Amino acid sequence: MGDIAKDINSKFANNKVKAFINIKYTANWLYSIEIEHFKPYGISPQQYNILRILRGAGEPTKVQVIKERMIERAPNATRLMDKLCDKKLIERTRCDHDRRVVFINISKKGLKLLSEIDANSNLLFMDNITEEEATLLSDLLDKIR
Repeated sequence: MGDIAKDINSKFANNKVKAFINIKYTANWLYSIEIEHFKPYGISPQQYNILRILRGAGEPTKVQVIKERMIERAPNATRLMDKLCDKKLIERTRCDHDRRVVFINISKKGLKLLSEIDANSNLLFMDNITEEEATLLSDLLDKIR
C-alpha cells in the first residue's frame, strides 16, 4: 500500500493538507494511466469523454451541452471534436432553423471503438478497495466538492 509521505518524501502540517496533496498526486497518477490506456486507440481521455457523452445521449447533441457535461472542462473542446470528426468517430450537422447551432452525433465507428475500449477496460488498481470503500471514497469526494 502506498504512503504519500514516503512517495513524495514530505511531511505535512496536518491531515487535511496531506489529504489535499494525496488527492492531487493520485489525480495525476490516474491521468497518466488514462493517457497510456487510450494511446492504442488513438484518442485522448478528453476525446473518450466526448464519445462517452454522445453514446449516453443517444441522439444528436449540441456542442454547448457536450462542453457542459465534460468531466474536464476543456476550452479546446471544439478542436477535440474536430479531431474526432476527422477520424470519422463523430458526425456534425447544422440546425435547420439556426445555422449557428451545430449538433454532434457519435458514428457507428465511434460506437464500435467505445465497445472495444469497454471490453478492454483495465481498472485493476480499483481491486485494492472494496465496494463499500469505493462508495465511501465517492461520497467523500462529493462532500469535498
